Amino acid sequence: MLKKFEKFDDPRQNALAEIQKSIPAIQWEDNLKFLKSLRKTIADHPVSTHPAIEILNSGLLNRDTLKKIHLEYRHAIVQIFTDALLMAQFQTKQLEPNLHSGAKLAPRFLLSLNILDEFGFRPGFDQNNYYQGNPAYAHYPLFEDLLSQYGICETERQKYQPTAISNDVRIFLEQSYDSYKNVLALLAVAEEEVILFSPPLRQATKAAGVDVEGGGYYFVHGVSSDETAEAADDDHQDDLWYALAQAITADDYEQLSSLCLEYCNLWNAFWDTQISEIEIMPELKAV
Repeated sequence: MLKKFEKFDDPRQNALAEIQKSIPAIQWEDNLKFLKSLRKTIADHPVSTHPAIEILNSGLLNRDTLKKIHLEYRHAIVQIFTDALLMAQFQTKQLEPNLHSGAKLAPRFLLSLNILDEFGFRPGFDQNNYYQGNPAYAHYPLFEDLLSQYGICETERQKYQPTAISNDVRIFLEQSYDSYKNVLALLAVAEEEVILFSPPLRQATKAAGVDVEGGGYYFVHGVSSDETAEAADDDHQDDLWYALAQAITADDYEQLSSLCLEYCNLWNAFWDTQISEIEIMPELKAV
């Protein structure tokens, strides 16, 4: 029987409290300090100010170019993002040899909030006082709907041959699946890329005549403070870093820093490739 002091409000805070108390306070503070520094290093990486952001925001890219960019982006991250999330959730089992029994459940709980969002659930209760949700509104199917709006048929999607860098970005994340710490760190970096590039991609898509208002893939990607969307990628990113703060020790700092920066380098090269041979309107040459 549930005791009256057991609460269900503020699920993120409940999970964070459980995560924090699972390791010594000094280790928690040291890990947060390291991750704060790492996040600043990532934020200062050249990919954060990549010229592709300004080019996409210009609204001057032609439709064929945007089709290719979206097929590249699909291969590099969209198709495998939930795979990586589920692997991270599974690999929380790696915590328990070093932490108390059951320590894996709080980060699994926290990651579930991201997973529910990705799978098409919504906060609140339906008419039967049950969860709200529809798999048709999961993020990956919404991206496939976006490709349909661009006029990309199923055959074209299946036959598309991604560039080498798109494949490298994808494989780099996939190779992290055996390590809880690595996949968490790379997912956090991937969320940063989503936060950086979703608004410009949305703007470019809108300028190309594709409807992005009131729903669809770009409506659910971005930051929680954006009143034009229903997005929470910043919250999800924070949750990934907090989960990582539980899992690591000082011995992991150097390796994780190198891993994250290598992933940033790959994303930078990915966007270099996307704009290297684009066909653009004359006005864009001044950007």
